[in-house]
Amino acid sequence: MDMRSRVNTALKDAMKSKDSERLSTLRLINAAIKDRDIAARGNGSGDGVSEAEILGILGKMVKQRQESTRAYEEGGRLELAEKEQSEIRIIEEFLPKQLSDAEAAQAVDAAISEVGAESIRDMGRVIGVLKGKYTGQMDFGRVGPMVKEKLG
Repeated sequence: MDMRSRVNTALKDAMKSKDSERLSTLRLINAAIKDRDIAARGNGSGDGVSEAEILGILGKMVKQRQESTRAYEEGGRLELAEKEQSEIRIIEEFLPKQLSDAEAAQAVDAAISEVGAESIRDMGRVIGVLKGKYTGQMDFGRVGPMVKEKLG
């Protein structure tokens, strides 16, 4: 089942079970996907966004909520931080399993050898390969320094 269908099915189930918290998060996901669809149509690509782009959208949503959680915790707003954590858990249901540090290191090594990277100037190509294969499965904020260390 594709990502859109999974989100729509979960949305319908949340409506039936009257789970308002889950429903609002799923509506946010749906809205983000539709916004990107509209932007893609405006650029001339008629089909809308791909599965990989949807994974990217979800990953970005998780990252935004993690930043909000930190800000709320620093500000002593624990009830708002808990709400953000709840949204993260719901969004992550649709993301593939995150790679462990060891798996990410193996993926970085494989991408470096695939590209034939020899110096830090090849970092963009290595990250490009990783994003193509592992979107939604790894935190590129953590992988970037790993690639830099191996190439530097």
